[in-house]
Amino acid sequence: MDKKLFAHQTKVSVRNYEIDWQGIVHNAIYLHYFEIGRIEYLNRIGAKVDVNAINTNAKVVLARNELDYLTPARFGDTLNVYSRISSIRNSSFIFEGFLERDSTKEVIAENVAVHVWLDPQSNAPMPVPDGFRKLVQRFEGEHCQIQWPTIIV
Repeated sequence: MDKKLFAHQTKVSVRNYEIDWQGIVHNAIYLHYFEIGRIEYLNRIGAKVDVNAINTNAKVVLARNELDYLTPARFGDTLNVYSRISSIRNSSFIFEGFLERDSTKEVIAENVAVHVWLDPQSNAPMPVPDGFRKLVQRFEGEHCQIQWPTIIV
Protein backbone atom coordinates (compact mmCIF):
# COMPACT_ATOMS: atom_id res chain seq x y z
CA MET A 1 0.00 0.00 0.00
CA ASP A 2 1.20 3.46 -0.87
CA LYS A 3 1.66 5.36 2.40
CA LYS A 4 1.29 8.69 0.58
CA LEU A 5 -2.39 7.93 -0.07
CA PHE A 6 -3.21 7.70 3.65
CA ALA A 7 -4.24 11.00 5.23
CA HIS A 8 -5.39 9.39 8.48
CA GLN A 9 -3.31 7.78 11.18
CA THR A 10 -3.89 6.82 14.80
CA LYS A 11 -1.67 5.06 17.32
CA VAL A 12 -2.29 1.94 19.41
CA SER A 13 -0.06 0.36 22.02
CA VAL A 14 0.28 -3.40 22.29
CA ARG A 15 -0.90 -4.48 25.73
CA ASN A 16 0.12 -7.56 27.69
CA TYR A 17 -3.25 -9.33 27.36
CA GLU A 18 -3.05 -9.14 23.54
CA ILE A 19 -0.06 -11.51 23.44
CA ASP A 20 -0.44 -15.20 22.67
CA TRP A 21 1.57 -18.17 23.96
CA GLN A 22 4.27 -17.46 21.33
CA GLY A 23 4.96 -14.01 22.77
CA ILE A 24 3.49 -12.12 19.80
CA VAL A 25 0.21 -10.32 19.23
CA HIS A 26 -2.57 -12.88 18.74
CA ASN A 27 -3.81 -12.94 15.15
CA ALA A 28 -7.37 -11.87 16.02
CA ILE A 29 -6.17 -8.71 17.76
CA TYR A 30 -5.00 -7.22 14.48
CA LEU A 31 -8.67 -7.01 13.41
CA HIS A 32 -9.32 -4.95 16.54
CA TYR A 33 -6.48 -2.56 15.70
CA PHE A 34 -7.86 -1.99 12.21
CA GLU A 35 -11.36 -1.41 13.64
CA ILE A 36 -9.92 1.26 15.96
CA GLY A 37 -8.41 2.93 12.90
CA ARG A 38 -11.67 2.80 10.94
CA ILE A 39 -13.75 4.29 13.77
CA GLU A 40 -11.17 7.05 14.36
CA TYR A 41 -11.20 7.77 10.62
CA LEU A 42 -15.00 8.06 10.53
CA ASN A 43 -14.96 10.37 13.54
CA ARG A 44 -12.26 12.50 11.92
CA ILE A 45 -14.20 13.03 8.68
CA GLY A 46 -17.35 13.94 10.61
CA ALA A 47 -19.39 10.78 10.03
CA LYS A 48 -21.80 10.15 12.89
CA VAL A 49 -20.70 6.95 14.60
CA ASP A 50 -22.92 6.04 17.53
CA VAL A 51 -25.36 3.30 18.47
CA ASN A 52 -28.46 5.43 17.90
CA ALA A 53 -27.48 6.50 14.38
CA ILE A 54 -26.46 3.01 13.39
CA ASN A 55 -29.62 1.32 14.69
CA THR A 56 -32.16 3.81 13.31
CA ASN A 57 -30.95 5.24 10.01
CA ALA A 58 -29.05 2.34 8.53
CA LYS A 59 -26.99 -0.69 9.22
CA VAL A 60 -23.42 -0.81 8.04
CA VAL A 61 -22.05 -4.33 8.13
CA LEU A 62 -18.66 -5.80 7.43
CA ALA A 63 -19.01 -8.11 4.42
CA ARG A 64 -15.35 -8.99 3.84
CA ASN A 65 -12.22 -8.56 5.91
CA GLU A 66 -8.84 -9.48 4.38
CA LEU A 67 -5.73 -9.43 6.49
CA ASP A 68 -2.15 -10.04 5.46
CA TYR A 69 0.27 -10.65 8.34
CA LEU A 70 3.76 -9.54 7.37
CA THR A 71 5.73 -9.61 10.64
CA PRO A 72 4.63 -9.98 14.26
CA ALA A 73 3.95 -7.14 16.67
CA ARG A 74 5.10 -7.61 20.25
CA PHE A 75 4.23 -6.41 23.73
CA GLY A 76 5.20 -2.77 24.21
CA ASP A 77 5.19 -1.89 20.51
CA THR A 78 3.49 1.33 19.51
CA LEU A 79 1.75 0.83 16.19
CA ASN A 80 0.64 3.44 13.68
CA VAL A 81 -2.72 2.46 12.19
CA TYR A 82 -3.24 4.01 8.76
CA SER A 83 -6.80 4.03 7.37
CA ARG A 84 -8.50 5.28 4.24
CA ILE A 85 -11.62 4.73 2.20
CA SER A 86 -10.38 3.88 -1.27
CA SER A 87 -13.68 3.28 -3.04
CA ILE A 88 -17.41 3.84 -2.67
CA ARG A 89 -19.75 1.90 -4.90
CA ASN A 90 -23.54 1.78 -4.97
CA SER A 91 -24.17 0.10 -1.59
CA SER A 92 -20.64 -0.60 -0.37
CA PHE A 93 -17.40 1.11 0.51
CA ILE A 94 -13.88 -0.20 0.90
CA PHE A 95 -11.52 0.62 3.73
CA GLU A 96 -7.81 -0.03 3.32
CA GLY A 97 -5.33 0.04 6.13
CA PHE A 98 -1.93 -0.98 7.34
CA LEU A 99 -0.11 -1.25 10.65
CA GLU A 100 3.39 0.10 11.02
CA ARG A 101 5.76 -0.30 13.96
CA ASP A 102 6.31 3.28 15.11
CA SER A 103 9.96 2.81 16.10
CA THR A 104 11.16 1.26 12.82
CA LYS A 105 8.40 2.15 10.30
CA GLU A 106 8.26 -1.56 9.44
CA VAL A 107 4.87 -2.63 8.02
CA ILE A 108 3.30 -5.25 10.30
CA ALA A 109 0.03 -6.06 8.52
CA GLU A 110 -2.27 -4.90 5.72
CA ASN A 111 -6.08 -4.91 5.65
CA VAL A 112 -8.89 -4.51 3.15
CA ALA A 113 -12.41 -4.35 4.59
CA VAL A 114 -15.61 -4.14 2.54
CA HIS A 115 -18.64 -2.61 4.29
CA VAL A 116 -22.21 -2.73 3.01
CA TRP A 117 -24.94 -0.22 3.79
CA LEU A 118 -28.24 -1.99 4.67
CA ASP A 119 -31.81 -0.83 5.10
CA PRO A 120 -32.52 -1.18 8.86
CA GLN A 121 -35.96 -2.77 8.34
CA SER A 122 -35.39 -5.14 5.42
CA ASN A 123 -31.63 -5.78 5.74
CA ALA A 124 -31.44 -5.32 1.95
CA PRO A 125 -28.50 -3.41 0.50
CA MET A 126 -29.26 0.28 0.03
CA PRO A 127 -27.31 3.09 -1.65
CA VAL A 128 -24.54 4.68 0.36
CA PRO A 129 -26.00 8.08 1.31
CA ASP A 130 -24.77 11.09 -0.65
CA GLY A 131 -23.87 12.86 2.60
CA PHE A 132 -21.39 10.10 3.45
CA ARG A 133 -19.96 10.18 -0.08
CA LYS A 134 -19.41 13.93 0.25
CA LEU A 135 -17.65 13.59 3.63
CA VAL A 136 -15.27 11.01 2.18
CA GLN A 137 -14.72 13.00 -1.01
CA ARG A 138 -13.90 16.14 1.00
CA PHE A 139 -11.33 14.20 3.06
CA GLU A 140 -9.83 11.88 0.43
CA GLY A 141 -10.07 14.11 -2.62
CA GLU A 142 -8.85 12.39 -5.78
CA HIS A 143 -7.52 9.40 -3.82
CA CYS A 144 -10.95 7.76 -3.56
CA GLN A 145 -12.95 6.32 -6.45
CA ILE A 146 -16.55 7.34 -5.80
CA GLN A 147 -19.40 5.98 -7.88
CA TRP A 148 -22.32 8.39 -7.66
CA PRO A 149 -25.85 6.96 -8.11
CA THR A 150 -27.35 7.50 -11.53
CA ILE A 151 -30.66 9.35 -11.54
CA ILE A 152 -33.01 8.26 -14.32
CA VAL A 153 -35.76 10.69 -15.32
